[in-house]
Amino acid sequence: MKIPLFPLGSTLFPDGLLALKIFEVRYLDMTKTCFKQQSPFGVVTLTEGPEVRVPGQDIEFSDIGTLAHITEFDAVQPSLFMLRCRGARRFKILERHLGANGAWSAEIELMDDDPEIDIPPELTPTSQALARLIASFEEQEVDPSERPFFEPFRLNDCGWVANRWAELLNIPPSQKQHLLSMENPRLRLDLVQEMLEEMGAFKPPR
Repeated sequence: MKIPLFPLGSTLFPDGLLALKIFEVRYLDMTKTCFKQQSPFGVVTLTEGPEVRVPGQDIEFSDIGTLAHITEFDAVQPSLFMLRCRGARRFKILERHLGANGAWSAEIELMDDDPEIDIPPELTPTSQALARLIASFEEQEVDPSERPFFEPFRLNDCGWVANRWAELLNIPPSQKQHLLSMENPRLRLDLVQEMLEEMGAFKPPR
């Protein structure tokens, strides 16, 4: 499977929401084609270099990324698109290619979806904290288009809860990438809860 790539300073997780402002020619063409063909592109995390192309400056990015499907496409101007995308399956890059216009593409291998694992009692504080955050959107009457999550809310699923917190946490891109790369969602949620405890988000269970 060959796909176009979009290296970003942020990390997209499965079922995650990604809002993009597209203005570079290489991505205007790519996203317009993806939207017309209803095909995904791949989001990969930058490890070196800027998001916006700088002539003569190389970039590096991770070998594991996430497919992004465009759910909303707004051509504000011929040279400015506003997109909302939803994360799908993760993938591993087998071979990458740099085009003449500076756009990347890659041959990829799709990774397995997270198995559904119920949240064990010792990790319920993480799920409960996320449930409170979601409830606060309702209480504050936040417009659905401004909320950071897609429905349905799978608050008893280790992978879904871990991924939503991973998107929200103010941690370095390398740590987010490490979470994305973990194949066991139960262990991923373990690590997320440890981070939340260190940040004082809630008291760990006794």
